[in-house]
Amino acid sequence: MKFNRAVIKVGSALVSPDAKGCSGKYLLAIARFITQCQQAGKEIILVSSGSVAAGRSLITHGSPNPSIPTKQAMAAVGQMQMMANWQRFFDVPCSQLLITHGDLKDRERYISIKNTLRILLANGVIPIVNENDTVATDELKVGDNDNLAALVALVSEADSLFILSDVDGVYDQDPRINPQAKLLPEISEINESVYAMAGATNNHIATGGMKTKIQAAEKAVENGIETYILNGSRGDVFEKILQGNNPGTHFIAKQGATRARKHWLKHTLKSTGKVQLDTGAVNALMNKGASLLPSGIIEVTGTFNAGDCIDICDGNNGQHIAKGISQYSYRDLKRIQGKNSDDIVALLGCCPSKVVIHRDDMVVV
Repeated sequence: MKFNRAVIKVGSALVSPDAKGCSGKYLLAIARFITQCQQAGKEIILVSSGSVAAGRSLITHGSPNPSIPTKQAMAAVGQMQMMANWQRFFDVPCSQLLITHGDLKDRERYISIKNTLRILLANGVIPIVNENDTVATDELKVGDNDNLAALVALVSEADSLFILSDVDGVYDQDPRINPQAKLLPEISEINESVYAMAGATNNHIATGGMKTKIQAAEKAVENGIETYILNGSRGDVFEKILQGNNPGTHFIAKQGATRARKHWLKHTLKSTGKVQLDTGAVNALMNKGASLLPSGIIEVTGTFNAGDCIDICDGNNGQHIAKGISQYSYRDLKRIQGKNSDDIVALLGCCPSKVVIHRDDMVVV
């Protein structure tokens, strides 16, 4: 089991086993695993459920299924406790990112989330992501952190997704009904028969069961992300992962994450604009694996927004050499073209990014 950047999703049943606040019962082993991964040079993003469960005992309610406003109040108080609970297990700083489905659907906010994660990881900070339950509405809610974790894995360009819960993985039958049910160590294709194996959750503090985990796995593997459903309540699970073994259910990615993303950039995204580069910028992109800086741009054409795909051309002969996702709109790009990155703040009043297109968001054609 090899990975370089992984998203680890931790369910409410692990953060707050008795739904009476945060607990370290299971999180200590998870935090130790994350620390060991960091020490091995791996990058980890944590998607943690549990804010509603952590705040459940502090907000008056008379139902096992509180209303959305009541859950939002629980999340508001519980989020503080959950973050403090995580931070106490780490010697490195943690950061909090609260997002909604709407943030991930909006091009500019998507880019902002991506840039933030990129910088946090580069500085050795552990990003802890949760859905922003205090402001999310039914239309915007991802609905469960399993699917949120898959989307975070996509935006962060992770190569692996670990979904931790209080179950061992996917069984061929419901193990609560049939004790002879067998754990499936590998699933190469997610189809109706796989979904048929998913039973509903019997945990009233959780928002998803096995079905949402399989949905998340399907999103991830389609984009080249190896996905695992594991039992996070067992300490030996993490020892096995570090030894390169699979202690749960492995959903096999259809192709490598880098290859899948490059294919998406090259064949799926439609370009809405174009930039022409000088000789130095062309050489940097083609021969040095560099990101595109504003100083190398000599012409901007087309109408596009930040987050849109644009073509990159050689200004000497007009040849189409690459394409990628722009950090800037055409209006802002025209104002900073040919300028040094350090001048962006003076020209625009802010600096969303020192690069116009990051190398990870670019494909040579």
